Amino acid sequence: MDTISNFIIKLKNAGNAGLETVSTSDSKLKRSIAEVLKKEGFIKDFEEKSEKGKRVIVITLFSDNRVPKIKGVKRISKPSKRIYRKSSEIRSIKNGYGALILSTSSGVMTGRDARKAKLGGEALFQIW
Repeated sequence: MDTISNFIIKLKNAGNAGLETVSTSDSKLKRSIAEVLKKEGFIKDFEEKSEKGKRVIVITLFSDNRVPKIKGVKRISKPSKRIYRKSSEIRSIKNGYGALILSTSSGVMTGRDARKAKLGGEALFQIW
C-alpha cells in the first residue's frame, strides 16, 4: 500500500539481483524522487514510457562488477506515522555517504540541499 516504500525497495532489490533496469508505475512524486537520486548519483538515468496502456518509469541502475550502488534504504515517514524534520534537525547519513530524501514546500530534495535552503519537511527515506 505504501508506494514510496515499494519503489525504493524495488530499486535496492534490483541492484542486489544484478539487474540493469527496473520499471515501476509512474507518479509525480516517484519522478521527482528519481530526479533527486539521479542528481546524487544513486541511479544512472530514468525515462517515462507507456507499457500496455499504463505509464511507467524505467530506471537504469549503476553497478560496478555486479556490486550495486544502492547498499541500503530505510523508510522514515510512513502513511501510519508521518515524521517531519526542521532544517536544524537534519543530520548527515552514513558520514556523508548517504542521503536523506525530504519532501519540502519547494519540492523533493536531499537533506543537504534542504539544510542550505533552511527548509524543513517530511523525511521520506534514507538511502546509502
